[in-house]
Amino acid sequence: MTTNSSPQLWLYDTTLRDGTQREGLSVSIEDKLRIARRLDQLGIPFIEGGWPGANPKDVQFFWQLQEDPLKQAEIVAFCSTRRPNSTAATEPMLQDILAAGTRWVTIFGKSWDLHVTTGLKTTLEENLAMIRDTIEYLRSQGRRIIYDAEHWFDGYKHNRDYALQTLEAAIASGAEWLVLCDTNGGTLPHEISQIVQDVISHLSFVTCTERSRSICQEPMTEDIDALAATLRERQGRTRRVGQRTMPQIGIHTHNDSEMAVANAIAAVMAGAKMVQGTINGYGERCGNANLCSLIPNLQLKAGYSCITEDQLTQLTEASRFVSEVVNLAPDEHAPFVGRSAFAHKGGIHVSAVERNPLTYEHIQPEQVGNRRRIVISEQSGLSNVLAKARSFGIELDQQKAEAREILQRLKDLESEGFQFEAAEASFVLLMHEALGDRQKFFEVKGFQVHCDLIEGKETSNSLATVKVAVDGKNILEAAEGNGPVAALDAALRKALVNFYPQIATFDLTDYKVRILNGHTGTAAKTRVLVESGNGRQRWTTVGVSTNILAASYQAVVEGLEYGLLLHSQAEAALKASS
Repeated sequence: MTTNSSPQLWLYDTTLRDGTQREGLSVSIEDKLRIARRLDQLGIPFIEGGWPGANPKDVQFFWQLQEDPLKQAEIVAFCSTRRPNSTAATEPMLQDILAAGTRWVTIFGKSWDLHVTTGLKTTLEENLAMIRDTIEYLRSQGRRIIYDAEHWFDGYKHNRDYALQTLEAAIASGAEWLVLCDTNGGTLPHEISQIVQDVISHLSFVTCTERSRSICQEPMTEDIDALAATLRERQGRTRRVGQRTMPQIGIHTHNDSEMAVANAIAAVMAGAKMVQGTINGYGERCGNANLCSLIPNLQLKAGYSCITEDQLTQLTEASRFVSEVVNLAPDEHAPFVGRSAFAHKGGIHVSAVERNPLTYEHIQPEQVGNRRRIVISEQSGLSNVLAKARSFGIELDQQKAEAREILQRLKDLESEGFQFEAAEASFVLLMHEALGDRQKFFEVKGFQVHCDLIEGKETSNSLATVKVAVDGKNILEAAEGNGPVAALDAALRKALVNFYPQIATFDLTDYKVRILNGHTGTAAKTRVLVESGNGRQRWTTVGVSTNILAASYQAVVEGLEYGLLLHSQAEAALKASS
């Protein structure tokens, strides 16, 4: 828990640049703007927007933010040092950086001599000149500089003296932050800690030269409080000016060794004051340090002040929002923000959590905007069933037969291949069935599906015919689809929509098939999970059969039934409140 005296830690989000380098991830300008505004709302102080000039999308992104700025966050432009044997003042890419109109610019430069001689194909001295010239030029244009020391830890391990010279060049030129990057993601936490401590010890003896003093048009911050004042300038407050001293240290880690979060925390413990990362750990190869894990660990456990407590409760929603925008399925098992992060399955666990959540939860899920879930499976005890029922507003008496009947029915069905962990809507319907109060919105009398496969064509047409009864009235309808399940779903909706207009708002959002006993070949039992939604809620239903169409039918029908149940409950609640 943070207090007013908690040390300040600065968060730097690079989802919009480093995160978008993940394989299979692509975003539009509108997507980037939506994510930037959500991060701004979350309270992230620095948001890296991209590399202006690298592509038209990033240029337009920065232009739009000039027209409609963020509320509190500093948007940061990203760029490399100038090219070898040129000058920063004549470097076209730096003109694009200036045109982006940001107050802060992140410049990355080479720290590893191998990259200088092999990658840049230039001399070690010229690389130092590139760092100095680029930062000095941007400072002369009124920009404030965050220097990303690329491949810092590998460079340090191969040639410590030269790596430190690159940082000294950045200091002398006026950089206000030095961010040490584990670009290859291969460093271990104990190495991170030792190296960061050595860097801070070494640089504490480094002071700006007289030449850098004349170039720096704005004093570097004396401490973190001065930097906080600069971020408050947008609200019209005066920036506090201190004497220029050693820049603050930041950390930027990659996850190639599954150490990104641990390494970032190790750096903070060693003295780093800025943490760079991405939402959900998105990034190239194995990803970047995951801010959704770093923020709660640093704030709730290490005692640092990162964002406000209210903003921290938005973390889970922000994680899922970004997942939706970039069109990637959320990691349900992600720490802190995953759907299963506070899910309890074993009966003994559930019983203990019901008495005291501390027995199996390391934090309160509400602190990060998540919630506790009781998972229902064949491993469940009666406590699971009772807790799950309560979460859906159903009070069961453990002394009565209904509760144990539900538990037995659950175990019997899961032995047949049903799975209710991911199909809670089907479990709710099962409970209502056992209690004798399952609403009969409609009854399916039968269905037929006909498929036409025309030789030479890649697609096939399907026609489904269904017969349903509503309030004693039989309805026969048919509909086409690009597959048998789509046709069946369309026919059911067509038959029911005149009786239940709300069905028009239901969408089938996901369809998953699992073969349960593949050794039996085409006679294998199939489990189908169907996810449905109404624009506000999502729910999942399950069907199991050796016939994939019958399994799909079960899941689709229960999906429509549960949607109607939700609508009925919402109407009842509205009437009760009026």
